[in-house]
Amino acid sequence: MQLSLISFISLLIVCSSVLIKRASHNNALSMLASRLKPVLLGTGATLATLAFALPTYAQHQGGEASLQLPDLSEVTFFSGLNGHNLLMIGIVVSVLGLGFGLAMYMNLKKLPVHRSMKEISELIYETCKTYLITQGKFILILEAFIAVIIILYFGVLSGFSAGRVLIILAFSLIGIAGSYGVAWFGIRVNTFANSRTAFASLEGRPFPLYAIPLKAGMSIGMMLISTELLIMLCILLFVPGEYAGPCFIGFAIGESLGAAALRIAGGIFTKIADIGSDLMKIVFKIKEDDARNPGVIADCTGDNAGDSVGPSADGFETYGVTGVALITFILLGVRDPRVQVQLLVWIFVMRVMMIIASGASYFVNDLIAKSRYKNAKSMNFEAPLTSLVWITSIVSVVITFIVSKLTIPTLGNNDTLWWKLSVIISCGTLAGAIIPELVKVFTSTESRHVREVVTSSREGGPALNILSGLVAGNFSAYWLGISIVGLMAKSYVFTTLGAATNLSLGTLMVDPIAAPVFGFGLVAFGFLGMGPVTIAVDSYGPVTDNAQSVYELSLIEHVPNVEAEVKKDFNIDVNFSQAKHLLEENDGAGNTFKATAKPVLIGTAVVGATTMIFSIIMALTNGLTTNTEGLSLLHAPFLLGLITGGAVIYWFTGASIQAVTTGAYRAVEFIKANIRLEGVEKASVADSKKVVQICTQYAQKGMFNIFLTVFFSTLAFAFVQPFFFIGYLI
Repeated sequence: MQLSLISFISLLIVCSSVLIKRASHNNALSMLASRLKPVLLGTGATLATLAFALPTYAQHQGGEASLQLPDLSEVTFFSGLNGHNLLMIGIVVSVLGLGFGLAMYMNLKKLPVHRSMKEISELIYETCKTYLITQGKFILILEAFIAVIIILYFGVLSGFSAGRVLIILAFSLIGIAGSYGVAWFGIRVNTFANSRTAFASLEGRPFPLYAIPLKAGMSIGMMLISTELLIMLCILLFVPGEYAGPCFIGFAIGESLGAAALRIAGGIFTKIADIGSDLMKIVFKIKEDDARNPGVIADCTGDNAGDSVGPSADGFETYGVTGVALITFILLGVRDPRVQVQLLVWIFVMRVMMIIASGASYFVNDLIAKSRYKNAKSMNFEAPLTSLVWITSIVSVVITFIVSKLTIPTLGNNDTLWWKLSVIISCGTLAGAIIPELVKVFTSTESRHVREVVTSSREGGPALNILSGLVAGNFSAYWLGISIVGLMAKSYVFTTLGAATNLSLGTLMVDPIAAPVFGFGLVAFGFLGMGPVTIAVDSYGPVTDNAQSVYELSLIEHVPNVEAEVKKDFNIDVNFSQAKHLLEENDGAGNTFKATAKPVLIGTAVVGATTMIFSIIMALTNGLTTNTEGLSLLHAPFLLGLITGGAVIYWFTGASIQAVTTGAYRAVEFIKANIRLEGVEKASVADSKKVVQICTQYAQKGMFNIFLTVFFSTLAFAFVQPFFFIGYLI
């Protein structure tokens, strides 16, 4: 087997060398070869890694894909309703959630907007669409690498049947489609909302400027969470138990790949565009969002690529992978099949109820906000967003206790675990409200740290601006870390509570030591409890940012007889000065809440990854019964893995910054050569699209470089030594 793989690799390398050599004599072939070269060499590297790793191939074949789900209908809930039928109600709720998102989408589309603003938002959408299509093709190239690994690992090494391998491949594509689809939906909703928000500002009342972006965010959040839950419930309910494992692992692989590409490439894109656009203000002494600057459209596209596409795909992936991690842990770590079913059904019932909690909280908060601000001349835009987060958190906590009491009153003859598990989940749910409060200390327009950054910039220029920003960033990271540690520590206390009397969570596990890690997974689960609202406040930012740009780029103030036209067509008395003031204030609130939502998603991923890593440990140690001495700092491979994993983080940081630097240089070079400040009112569409193309090109180059290195490093380290790999992941 090893020799045949090596022979195939040799043939692949020879063929690629011949192709590349011949291509050098033909321009068309040269372009084709330049595109195929990294794919061929990457595939060769994949096969080489696996081929030479065969002698060290471990005995734990198949991993999560080998897991078999128990029959959910064997356990009854609510005095007679079995688990399968109970979760069927979740399908209905998920469909209603999709309807909620679509209804808000249609409502946004029908809102009034001036033609000049609509024209700009549609141009932004067109550039975003081009970016997403290009990214879609790029993700499929990356999927080719993943497909090779799936086929070789599951088909060749693990001996899975062709049908099971095809299921994993198919569901990896479904995972990609899910991440990609919600990202596209988010772009379309946001580019409706940005021009409608800009137009609403003309009336001079602040409430519509708050309501429209939040409505767009809730549309995205409900669509994202409902889609994710619907897919996972369909796997759980309609796929035979022996095939559910391959479905879940394939789905998790696909959504992780889609999210990684869209998140990282989107982040690089938006920073390239930011620098390219903002440097022009300094070089040419022009205002922000000057219509003559061809980098402004790219900046707007970047706001959506980095702050809408990325978080949407990332939220979709985090929600799904955390669920897969918990399912895996329950099947590996819980002894009694009946308790496995109880916990699986409970987790998904809680997910269904959180959709209801988020929707209800949104409507309650909307009523409160309307009563306070609907006719107000001014408002603190952060206040109703903050109240939405806290209302959702409190409602979710209350529902957690009620549903847990009704669903799992007794687990393994223990009638105390329902409230202990509720407390643990509530730690994560409260984190969704506490973390934004900590972040606002460092990012709110009213905070002392932000005022210090402003003062430092005014007195010391760019150098002190950067240093004071780093100070605030490092302090905020410290307090966020401490808060997450505190909440995880609280979950640890409650997982071990009652150990002396055999009433702790550990009594259900194959080993009591596994209980705290399961608790950590439930904290991550709680983070996601208010998922639609978290996504909504995160999406609020790119809409408010774009709205300000749409206002300036539309040149609405210079449209002939625009006041009379708007009065006649929309019955609005225009107030330009108040409109600009409100848009700027709202943009500040949007930036603050973009910063508050990201730590929640990142924290969820980190805590959820802890559970997934421990699931791998459970598999390697046969349920913590063998080889546990490898999980010690005294075990050299484990220690070396820890150091290696830490080193890779610094490489990743350097590579991403390098990608931004290179791309920004090219964008600035083009803009400086093509910007026209005399005799024109706005930059040409062709120049604006060219800047977007440059940003996309270098974002993809950076992402491909990062993907190849991290992907093959992780793949190679997995075969070095099992506990080296565990240390690397940690």
